Amino acid sequence: MKAEAVRRSSQVRVPADKIAQGDQRRESKARDRRDSRWDEHRRARREQLVDAAVAAVGKHGAGVGMEEIAAEAGTSKTVVYRHFTDRTDLYLAVCSRVAGSLLAELRAAMDRSDTPRGTLAAAVETYLAFIEADPELYRFVVHPQGHNRAFGPDPIEGLSDLVGDQATAILAEALQQAGREPAAAQPWGHGVVGMVRAAADWWLRAGRPMLRTELAAHLTDLAWAGLSGVVTTEAGPTEEEL
Repeated sequence: MKAEAVRRSSQVRVPADKIAQGDQRRESKARDRRDSRWDEHRRARREQLVDAAVAAVGKHGAGVGMEEIAAEAGTSKTVVYRHFTDRTDLYLAVCSRVAGSLLAELRAAMDRSDTPRGTLAAAVETYLAFIEADPELYRFVVHPQGHNRAFGPDPIEGLSDLVGDQATAILAEALQQAGREPAAAQPWGHGVVGMVRAAADWWLRAGRPMLRTELAAHLTDLAWAGLSGVVTTEAGPTEEEL
């Protein structure tokens, strides 16, 4: 009898509600893992569709249709719309891709120079080379077509702002090194970016009437003519800076 009593007392009885809570936690963890895998799949599929959109623009031009984008992806428009609500949603994803790529190239190019003029020349050349490499993609992003809803702020204006902020930081540092007040760096930085963008748009519309390197040199000369007097020391620029 005593041994039987000991056996019965050693058997811990877990309340039913505790068992249910444990089951729920296990089910929740399993769902979280499944959801995480599905989220990763969706992100990867969206990136693949953006790749297809970029490739389709290269083949069919800035006026590419959703059917052509879907065909490039080897799927149907229905599948594309499972991952993007509409053409505008896909367009914004392409804009984000272009902005990220261009900013990375600009930063890398500007980091390779240690003089103000060299940094300016590198930025102008990199921007023009970027759009020359794929002018239809540039047109697709800058001059959106066929959108059935507004998409908020102009994505390219946002990109211009980002590039302008980068130029501002570089000019501010150059002004401080020259012992000058850096407050003007912001309007100058954004002004230079606006000038280059406007000239680049004209260049493409006109059918690229001059070599990219010539246009880059003209824009650099014009911008530096104004900036050189304020981002160098009183003693004047050195031969390396010029």
